[in-house]
Amino acid sequence: MQSRNKFSENIMAMLTWISAIITIGTLVLIVGFILVRGIPYIKPSLFSFTYNSENVSLMPAMISTIIMTLLSLLIAAPLGIFSAIFLVEYAKRGNKTVGVIRMTTETLSGIPSIVYGLFGLLFFVTFLGWGFSVLAGAFTLAIMILPLIIRSSEEALKAVPDTYREGAFGLGAGKLRTVFRIILPSAMPGILAGIILSIGRIVGETAALIYTAGTVAQIPMDPMQSARTLSVHMYALSGEGLHINEGYATAVILLLVVVLINTISAKIAKRIGGMT
Repeated sequence: MQSRNKFSENIMAMLTWISAIITIGTLVLIVGFILVRGIPYIKPSLFSFTYNSENVSLMPAMISTIIMTLLSLLIAAPLGIFSAIFLVEYAKRGNKTVGVIRMTTETLSGIPSIVYGLFGLLFFVTFLGWGFSVLAGAFTLAIMILPLIIRSSEEALKAVPDTYREGAFGLGAGKLRTVFRIILPSAMPGILAGIILSIGRIVGETAALIYTAGTVAQIPMDPMQSARTLSVHMYALSGEGLHINEGYATAVILLLVVVLINTISAKIAKRIGGMT
């Protein structure tokens, strides 16, 4: 029996190593392919603040990506975090409302992005009359990332030990003070982890933004103006078939932007975790 268990452990360890090697190898292959194809075509004209058919500058798309990310998080993050606080800290166990909210959240997380884009086109662009705009795209993306923020924030709040709550109540703190001064700071690293994943989805989204934000290559001076993000910019260049090399260069910049955002967010989460 002991030899059989040892054999099973060795098989599982081997399968784990094989899976890890395949995963890491795939990542290295993808990143390496992008870098090899894109780095030689990174040139100063790509960083011009004015786009034209000759320089196909990515700078307007980069600025639009940052604006779209901040605006989407500004809408979705407070709603998601406060919804999670309600589900964990205030809603009673077995509450039917909680079950409906969780079922709705899980359903929304499984909807394809193209469906969100069509909804944004029908509701924000057409019904509300916002047209193809940054605002329409940001609200659509906010709905897309809301389930992710709710679920990650909910799990982070559940991970906070009950002794924290009991200790705060024992010292005379009210429910609201306990949540915002004790529970929320302790859960912040987990909440930020969900926000980091949401940023990745925002930056990489294409389908939903084509239907809502449009594809105009300009720096938006107004949230009601159309704009394109880096991912949409890549799609447009590859679709035209005239600037494939510049598309690969844009992919390199997009990869660097994602790595930079994740690094900064991770450092913020680590610092907050150290403070708590």
